[in-house]
Amino acid sequence: MRMNIQSSKTLKSALSLLIGTGIMLSSSANAASDTLRVCAAADEMPYSNQNQEGFENKLAEVLAEEMDRDLQYTWSDKAAIFLVTEKLLKNECDVVMGVDQDDPRVATSDPYYTSGYAFIYPANKGLDIQTWKSPALQDMTKFAVVPGSPSEVMLREIDKYEGNFNYTMSLIGFKSRRNQYVRYAPDLLVSEVVSGKADIAHIWAPEAARYVKSASVPLEMVVSEEIADTGDGEGVKQHYPQSIAVRSDDKKLLKEINKALKKAEPEMKAILKDEGVPLL
Repeated sequence: MRMNIQSSKTLKSALSLLIGTGIMLSSSANAASDTLRVCAAADEMPYSNQNQEGFENKLAEVLAEEMDRDLQYTWSDKAAIFLVTEKLLKNECDVVMGVDQDDPRVATSDPYYTSGYAFIYPANKGLDIQTWKSPALQDMTKFAVVPGSPSEVMLREIDKYEGNFNYTMSLIGFKSRRNQYVRYAPDLLVSEVVSGKADIAHIWAPEAARYVKSASVPLEMVVSEEIADTGDGEGVKQHYPQSIAVRSDDKKLLKEINKALKKAEPEMKAILKDEGVPLL
Protein backbone atom coordinates (compact mmCIF):
# COMPACT_ATOMS: atom_id res chain seq x y z
CA MET A 1 0.00 0.00 0.00
CA ARG A 2 1.41 3.36 -0.99
CA MET A 3 1.58 6.15 1.61
CA ASN A 4 0.62 9.71 0.98
CA ILE A 5 3.23 12.42 1.45
CA GLN A 6 1.95 13.46 4.89
CA SER A 7 2.07 9.86 6.18
CA SER A 8 5.61 9.50 4.86
CA LYS A 9 6.73 12.66 6.69
CA THR A 10 5.08 11.46 9.89
CA LEU A 11 6.86 8.10 9.69
CA LYS A 12 10.22 9.75 9.07
CA SER A 13 9.70 12.01 12.09
CA ALA A 14 8.79 9.06 14.27
CA LEU A 15 11.84 7.10 13.12
CA SER A 16 14.10 10.08 13.78
CA LEU A 17 12.63 10.42 17.27
CA LEU A 18 13.17 6.73 17.98
CA ILE A 19 16.75 6.82 16.71
CA GLY A 20 17.45 9.95 18.74
CA THR A 21 15.93 8.40 21.84
CA GLY A 22 18.01 5.28 21.30
CA ILE A 23 21.17 7.35 21.08
CA MET A 24 20.25 9.19 24.28
CA LEU A 25 19.51 5.95 26.12
CA SER A 26 22.74 4.42 24.89
CA SER A 27 24.72 7.47 26.01
CA SER A 28 22.94 7.38 29.39
CA ALA A 29 23.73 3.68 29.83
CA ASN A 30 27.36 4.25 28.89
CA ALA A 31 27.58 7.12 31.38
CA ALA A 32 26.09 4.94 34.09
CA SER A 33 28.51 2.12 33.34
CA ASP A 34 31.40 4.57 33.72
CA THR A 35 30.36 5.41 37.30
CA LEU A 36 30.34 3.35 40.48
CA ARG A 37 27.57 4.83 42.62
CA VAL A 38 28.29 4.02 46.25
CA CYS A 39 26.05 4.84 49.19
CA ALA A 40 27.89 5.64 52.41
CA ALA A 41 27.31 7.23 55.80
CA ALA A 42 28.46 10.85 55.86
CA ASP A 43 29.90 10.55 59.36
CA GLU A 44 30.46 7.02 60.61
CA MET A 45 34.11 6.51 61.23
CA PRO A 46 36.18 4.46 60.90
CA TYR A 47 34.10 3.24 57.94
CA SER A 48 33.39 6.45 56.06
CA ASN A 49 32.91 10.19 56.13
CA GLN A 50 32.50 12.92 53.54
CA ASN A 51 36.22 13.61 53.61
CA GLN A 52 36.65 9.96 52.53
CA GLU A 53 38.91 9.18 55.48
CA GLY A 54 37.34 5.83 56.35
CA PHE A 55 38.79 2.48 55.41
CA GLU A 56 35.66 1.58 53.43
CA ASN A 57 36.19 4.80 51.44
CA LYS A 58 39.68 3.59 50.55
CA LEU A 59 38.40 0.15 49.61
CA ALA A 60 35.68 1.65 47.40
CA GLU A 61 38.29 3.76 45.66
CA VAL A 62 40.38 0.69 44.86
CA LEU A 63 37.30 -1.17 43.64
CA ALA A 64 36.23 1.67 41.33
CA GLU A 65 39.73 1.96 39.92
CA GLU A 66 39.89 -1.78 39.20
CA MET A 67 36.48 -1.57 37.49
CA ASP A 68 37.69 1.44 35.49
CA ARG A 69 34.81 3.55 36.79
CA ASP A 70 34.56 6.96 38.40
CA LEU A 71 33.63 6.75 42.08
CA GLN A 72 30.49 8.70 42.94
CA TYR A 73 29.09 8.87 46.48
CA THR A 74 25.52 9.24 47.64
CA TRP A 75 25.87 10.37 51.24
CA SER A 76 23.46 9.61 54.05
CA ASP A 77 23.18 11.50 57.33
CA LYS A 78 21.81 8.35 58.94
CA ALA A 79 23.77 5.38 60.23
CA ALA A 80 25.13 2.83 57.76
CA ILE A 81 22.59 0.24 58.89
CA PHE A 82 19.95 2.22 56.95
CA LEU A 83 21.86 2.40 53.65
CA VAL A 84 20.33 -0.71 52.11
CA THR A 85 16.68 0.07 52.80
CA GLU A 86 16.74 3.84 52.39
CA LYS A 87 19.28 4.27 49.60
CA LEU A 88 20.21 1.10 47.69
CA LEU A 89 16.72 -0.37 47.37
CA LYS A 90 15.38 3.03 46.34
CA ASN A 91 17.86 3.18 43.45
CA GLU A 92 19.72 6.16 44.88
CA CYS A 93 22.96 4.23 44.49
CA ASP A 94 24.08 0.84 43.18
CA VAL A 95 26.53 -0.39 45.81
CA VAL A 96 26.87 -0.56 49.60
CA MET A 97 30.19 -1.59 51.12
CA GLY A 98 30.61 -3.76 54.21
CA VAL A 99 27.46 -5.89 54.29
CA ASP A 100 27.22 -9.35 55.86
CA GLN A 101 27.64 -11.98 53.17
CA ASP A 102 24.27 -13.64 53.77
CA ASP A 103 22.14 -10.46 53.95
CA PRO A 104 18.79 -11.66 52.52
CA ARG A 105 17.67 -8.21 51.33
CA VAL A 106 20.28 -7.96 48.58
CA ALA A 107 22.68 -9.83 46.33
CA THR A 108 26.14 -9.93 47.90
CA SER A 109 29.58 -10.26 46.37
CA ASP A 110 32.27 -12.72 47.24
CA PRO A 111 33.62 -11.69 50.69
CA TYR A 112 36.55 -9.30 50.52
CA TYR A 113 37.49 -9.92 54.13
CA THR A 114 36.41 -11.84 57.21
CA SER A 115 36.90 -10.62 60.75
CA GLY A 116 35.29 -11.01 64.15
CA TYR A 117 34.37 -9.53 67.48
CA ALA A 118 37.35 -9.01 69.76
CA PHE A 119 38.25 -8.59 73.40
CA ILE A 120 40.14 -5.34 74.03
CA TYR A 121 41.97 -4.81 77.32
CA PRO A 122 45.13 -3.16 78.72
CA ALA A 123 48.31 -4.97 77.74
CA ASN A 124 49.96 -4.27 81.10
CA LYS A 125 47.39 -6.13 83.21
CA GLY A 126 48.89 -9.56 82.64
CA LEU A 127 45.53 -10.91 81.46
CA ASP A 128 45.04 -13.90 79.19
CA ILE A 129 41.56 -13.63 77.71
CA GLN A 130 40.91 -15.71 74.61
CA THR A 131 37.27 -16.77 74.95
CA TRP A 132 34.10 -16.02 76.91
CA LYS A 133 35.05 -18.88 79.23
CA SER A 134 38.25 -17.15 80.37
CA PRO A 135 38.16 -17.07 84.22
CA ALA A 136 39.42 -13.46 84.35
CA LEU A 137 36.06 -12.24 83.02
CA GLN A 138 34.33 -13.29 86.22
CA ASP A 139 36.33 -10.72 88.20
CA MET A 140 35.26 -7.87 85.93
CA THR A 141 32.27 -5.59 86.43
CA LYS A 142 32.30 -3.09 83.56
CA PHE A 143 32.13 -4.29 79.96
CA ALA A 144 32.08 -1.82 77.06
CA VAL A 145 29.77 -3.48 74.52
CA VAL A 146 27.13 -2.52 71.96
CA PRO A 147 23.54 -3.47 72.83
CA GLY A 148 22.03 -5.96 70.42
CA SER A 149 25.40 -7.36 69.42
CA PRO A 150 26.80 -10.87 70.02
CA SER A 151 28.71 -9.27 72.90
CA GLU A 152 25.48 -8.49 74.76
CA VAL A 153 24.22 -12.03 74.21
CA MET A 154 27.38 -13.44 75.74
CA LEU A 155 27.20 -11.05 78.71
CA ARG A 156 23.89 -12.68 79.52
CA GLU A 157 25.46 -16.11 79.19
CA ILE A 158 28.15 -15.34 81.77
CA ASP A 159 25.66 -13.60 84.09
CA LYS A 160 27.19 -10.16 83.69
CA TYR A 161 24.39 -8.41 81.80
CA GLU A 162 22.27 -7.15 84.71
CA GLY A 163 25.25 -5.80 86.64
CA ASN A 164 26.53 -4.08 83.50
CA PHE A 165 23.24 -2.53 82.37
CA ASN A 166 23.57 0.87 84.06
CA TYR A 167 27.15 1.25 82.87
CA THR A 168 26.10 0.44 79.29
CA MET A 169 23.35 3.05 79.40
CA SER A 170 25.69 5.64 80.90
CA LEU A 171 27.78 5.50 77.72
CA ILE A 172 24.99 7.24 75.82
CA GLY A 173 23.84 9.48 78.65
CA PHE A 174 20.90 7.19 79.50
CA LYS A 175 19.11 8.10 76.26
CA SER A 176 16.06 6.02 75.53
CA ARG A 177 16.70 3.42 72.81
CA ARG A 178 12.99 2.78 72.25
CA ASN A 179 12.14 3.07 68.54
CA GLN A 180 15.38 4.83 67.71
CA TYR A 181 18.94 3.97 66.79
CA VAL A 182 21.67 5.22 69.11
CA ARG A 183 25.22 4.54 68.04
CA TYR A 184 27.81 3.40 70.55
CA ALA A 185 30.86 4.98 68.90
CA PRO A 186 33.83 2.60 68.80
CA ASP A 187 36.34 5.30 69.71
CA LEU A 188 34.34 5.96 72.88
CA LEU A 189 34.25 2.28 73.84
CA VAL A 190 38.00 1.92 73.31
CA SER A 191 38.66 5.11 75.29
CA GLU A 192 36.70 3.65 78.21
CA VAL A 193 39.28 0.85 78.40
CA VAL A 194 42.19 3.27 78.02
CA SER A 195 40.92 5.44 80.89
CA GLY A 196 40.19 2.44 83.11
CA LYS A 197 36.47 3.23 83.30
CA ALA A 198 35.80 -0.14 81.65
CA ASP A 199 37.58 -3.34 82.57
CA ILE A 200 37.34 -4.64 79.02
CA ALA A 201 35.58 -4.03 75.71
CA HIS A 202 34.14 -6.54 73.29
CA ILE A 203 33.57 -4.92 69.90
CA TRP A 204 33.47 -5.73 66.17
CA ALA A 205 37.22 -5.64 65.51
CA PRO A 206 37.20 -3.70 62.20
CA GLU A 207 35.52 -0.68 63.78
CA ALA A 208 37.77 -0.77 66.85
CA ALA A 209 41.13 -1.45 65.17
CA ARG A 210 42.01 2.14 64.31
CA TYR A 211 41.44 3.30 67.87
CA VAL A 212 43.28 0.37 69.43
CA LYS A 213 46.23 1.14 67.18
CA SER A 214 46.30 4.84 68.11
CA ALA A 215 45.53 4.40 71.83
CA SER A 216 47.71 6.29 74.32
CA VAL A 217 48.40 3.06 76.22
CA PRO A 218 49.19 -0.38 74.78
CA LEU A 219 46.08 -2.52 74.32
CA GLU A 220 45.57 -6.17 73.49
CA MET A 221 42.97 -7.03 70.87
CA VAL A 222 42.12 -10.73 70.79
CA VAL A 223 39.55 -12.00 68.29
CA SER A 224 36.92 -14.24 69.89
CA GLU A 225 36.33 -17.84 68.92
CA GLU A 226 34.23 -18.30 65.78
CA ILE A 227 31.26 -19.71 67.69
CA ALA A 228 30.97 -18.81 71.37
CA ASP A 229 29.69 -21.71 73.45
CA THR A 230 26.33 -21.11 75.12
CA GLY A 231 25.82 -24.63 76.38
CA ASP A 232 22.75 -25.24 74.22
CA GLY A 233 24.55 -26.71 71.25
CA GLU A 234 23.95 -23.67 69.02
CA GLY A 235 26.39 -21.04 70.22
CA VAL A 236 26.74 -17.41 69.12
CA LYS A 237 28.45 -16.55 65.86
CA GLN A 238 31.25 -14.00 66.23
CA HIS A 239 33.07 -14.14 62.87
CA TYR A 240 31.48 -12.53 59.81
CA PRO A 241 32.52 -12.38 56.14
CA GLN A 242 32.02 -8.90 54.68
CA SER A 243 30.73 -8.36 51.16
CA ILE A 244 29.49 -5.68 48.80
CA ALA A 245 25.73 -5.36 48.32
CA VAL A 246 23.87 -4.67 45.08
CA ARG A 247 20.19 -4.98 44.29
CA SER A 248 19.10 -8.58 43.84
CA ASP A 249 18.41 -8.19 40.11
CA ASP A 250 21.70 -6.44 39.35
CA LYS A 251 23.52 -9.63 38.31
CA LYS A 252 25.71 -7.97 35.68
CA LEU A 253 27.13 -5.45 38.16
CA LEU A 254 27.64 -8.18 40.75
CA LYS A 255 29.63 -10.25 38.27
CA GLU A 256 31.78 -7.23 37.43
CA ILE A 257 32.39 -6.51 41.12
CA ASN A 258 33.43 -10.09 41.85
CA LYS A 259 35.90 -10.00 38.97
CA ALA A 260 37.36 -6.71 40.23
CA LEU A 261 37.57 -7.94 43.84
CA LYS A 262 39.68 -10.88 42.78
CA LYS A 263 42.17 -8.62 41.02
CA ALA A 264 42.16 -5.98 43.75
CA GLU A 265 42.53 -8.42 46.65
CA PRO A 266 46.22 -7.71 47.45
CA GLU A 267 45.68 -3.94 47.54
CA MET A 268 42.48 -4.21 49.59
CA LYS A 269 44.08 -6.57 52.09
CA ALA A 270 46.98 -4.13 52.46
CA ILE A 271 44.52 -1.34 53.32
CA LEU A 272 42.84 -3.50 55.95
CA LYS A 273 46.14 -4.56 57.49
CA ASP A 274 47.30 -0.96 57.63
CA GLU A 275 44.06 -0.15 59.42
CA GLY A 276 44.91 -2.85 61.95
CA VAL A 277 41.93 -5.06 61.11
CA PRO A 278 42.54 -8.69 62.13
CA LEU A 279 41.81 -10.82 59.05
CA LEU A 280 40.54 -14.37 59.45
